[in-house]
Amino acid sequence: MAKVLVSDSIDQVGIDILKQVAQVDVKTGLSEAEIIDIIPEYDAIMLRSATKVTEKIIQAGSQLKIIGRAGVGVDNIDVPAATRQGIVVVNSPEGNTIAAAEHALAMMMALARHIPDANKSVKENKWERKQFIGTEVYKKTLGVVGLGKIGSHVAGVAKAMGMKLLAYDPFISQERADQIGCTLVDLDLLFSEADFITLHIPKTPETANLINAETLAKMKPSARIINCSRGGIIDEEALVTAIETAEIGGAALDVFAQEPLGESRLREFSNVILTPHLGASTEEAQVNVAVDVAEQIRDVLLGLPARSAVNIPGLTPDVMEKLRPYLKLAETLGTLVGQLAGGRIDRLTVCLQGDLAEYTNSQPLVVAAIKGLLSQALRERVNYVNAAIEAKERGIRVIETKDASVRDYSGSLHLKATGTMGEHSATGALLSNGEIRITDVDEFPINVPPNNYMLFTLHRDMPGIIGKIGSLLGSFNVNIASMQVGRKIVRGDAVMALSLDDPLPDGLLSEITKVAGIRDAYTVKL
Repeated sequence: MAKVLVSDSIDQVGIDILKQVAQVDVKTGLSEAEIIDIIPEYDAIMLRSATKVTEKIIQAGSQLKIIGRAGVGVDNIDVPAATRQGIVVVNSPEGNTIAAAEHALAMMMALARHIPDANKSVKENKWERKQFIGTEVYKKTLGVVGLGKIGSHVAGVAKAMGMKLLAYDPFISQERADQIGCTLVDLDLLFSEADFITLHIPKTPETANLINAETLAKMKPSARIINCSRGGIIDEEALVTAIETAEIGGAALDVFAQEPLGESRLREFSNVILTPHLGASTEEAQVNVAVDVAEQIRDVLLGLPARSAVNIPGLTPDVMEKLRPYLKLAETLGTLVGQLAGGRIDRLTVCLQGDLAEYTNSQPLVVAAIKGLLSQALRERVNYVNAAIEAKERGIRVIETKDASVRDYSGSLHLKATGTMGEHSATGALLSNGEIRITDVDEFPINVPPNNYMLFTLHRDMPGIIGKIGSLLGSFNVNIASMQVGRKIVRGDAVMALSLDDPLPDGLLSEITKVAGIRDAYTVKL
């Protein structure tokens, strides 16, 4: 009989599901060393956020088939190590969707009607009705930043309440927005028009401090902000200033840059509501994630596929052995064209070339390309199981083609992304030693390995332009690891690919585009 280790507190209903197919041992509070000692006898481990499943634990788990995280994130699991060992990693990406959406709506209503302060007043034996005159949400404009599952649910409920909906999500198609009932706008318009603004986005380098002094100044004096997504999206010091000077009407926050919330002037204001990260804290959500992950562990132990794997589920060992190197190539190219294209992507074309065109089971390569394409927007929320679904929900049309006649390499992939900001393409291949090479960008031939930080320019092939870019980077203390130029004709257009040791400082990309002869420039993080 299979054995499952439950290393964190899990709702009993999840444990009961596991007991249908396995011996279940609940052992919480174990150290890494203690888990390493016992993990060789287990087929599965189920956890929440307390247990850290490290590479050492995974290597010791010689019988492990699946690691299940009863929650959304998998930051406490070494997913690459698990993938190398052929272990499926699953989570529950939708288990707390309703809980988080309802909390955001509750925070909005509490803010509009002064419910926390009114409650406190009555309990202090006061009756201050005039002091707590509220605002109706009916016919008010709600600005939804992020139309994923949670944001979409919030929008749907708000629409039913009679609110007007504006939304910003560069990765959602207009067709999908129309289905939800939202008008897609840019952030500036959303900030200036919305009466209530609710945030439903991950924290990324692009979204960190999205709400800052500059964006707060664009809002109505009556605007109210709700954040039940991630801490760090709001510059809390700037928010304090905006509240203190009545630049905006209030805020309701469930998440913070540092948790637990330390010393903060946010506590001083009656028009600021604070809760201790309760978005997923409902009895139903705790049950949902336990049931979701327990069912997936049960299915895998029975030889069935998992539905929310975050690495590569459902592949037989022989197929995995053939495709593993190309999966990384496909994901890398997807990440590259996604960042080159920018904005909302409407279509992704994946062409398998040479020997790859002969693969009958090529779908994993297409899924890997989609995963790379969406990785900048969704981060850890996109995986090999949900990538195709996420693309469909965003109105992205995915086209797979094959061309066995291309023989520059034994097998190569060509990706083309088309969207609101134009069309960009990239081709890549594997060398005989398994190393990835980017072999063309926008049909310009190059041969460079992917690098963490890269800069691509489209420019006129003219004397001195390489030196100007090098000097400009040097003046900002950015070191060039390698550089290559691809061109079709002498003195025509050309592409320059630079691998950098450091990310570009703020403002440098704009300076690069001002260099004579530079038509466009793109930064890429791979």
